Amino acid sequence: MSLPQNTFKRALREGTPQFGLWAALADAYVTELLATAGFDWLLIDNEHAPNDVRSTLAQLQAVAAYASHPVVRPIRSDSALIKQLLDIGAQTLLLPMIDTAEQAADAVAATRYPPQGIRGVGSALARASRWNRIPDYLNRAAEELCVLVQVETVQGMENLSAIAAVHGVDGVFFGPADLSASMGLLGKPGDASVRDAIRGGIESARRAGKAAGVLAPDRAIAAEYLAAGATFVAVGTDTGLLSRAAADLAALYKQNLQVEAAAKGGY
Repeated sequence: MSLPQNTFKRALREGTPQFGLWAALADAYVTELLATAGFDWLLIDNEHAPNDVRSTLAQLQAVAAYASHPVVRPIRSDSALIKQLLDIGAQTLLLPMIDTAEQAADAVAATRYPPQGIRGVGSALARASRWNRIPDYLNRAAEELCVLVQVETVQGMENLSAIAAVHGVDGVFFGPADLSASMGLLGKPGDASVRDAIRGGIESARRAGKAAGVLAPDRAIAAEYLAAGATFVAVGTDTGLLSRAAADLAALYKQNLQVEAAAKGGY
């Protein structure tokens, strides 16, 4: 049995743009449906969605047969949480609220077995090693792990060069919502000053030789970040797609009824 290859990590190294979708509905059936849509990656969110270790495991199992690569975001960058997510088979983690190089280094250490890091050794119990059926898993696991750190505060942006320089960090992801709030622009992730900061951040990450990513559901803003050098971009959310499509469908039929009623002289 072979160690699963992290195709997402390889694509980032090659500079191939990877388009993703936020999976926040916290349901394996929904996430499997999304995996058939053609996105390069899906973000299984634990920070702002009602996921836990078991629901995340179910979603990892549901998408395993498809080409879309699962990226998992824990509720915080915590060594115990990271250990659990790695053991259930997550190979790419998006770690939120990284403000300093020290925090980034701690995050990387949590993904490595000793002596390179502090990850607890429980491979005999873990899906990640296929219950020790993958030869030499303990020594090779880090080869296929991808560590993405999320910079989303003014402090994080000030420390970006040092964060991106941390060995073992594969990419930097910028969170426009939290960054805009940190900049005093709560609820304005598309503000020009926020976009300027993110474009500068993308350039800084790329100069350090790291991939840069961002959440950009607005098509024009996504194009802006891609032009700046972003290589992994989340272009929407499942909650947004469902909510918008449902509202549009309801409005369409209600509008048709109103038009028909008006044509008949009714109300």
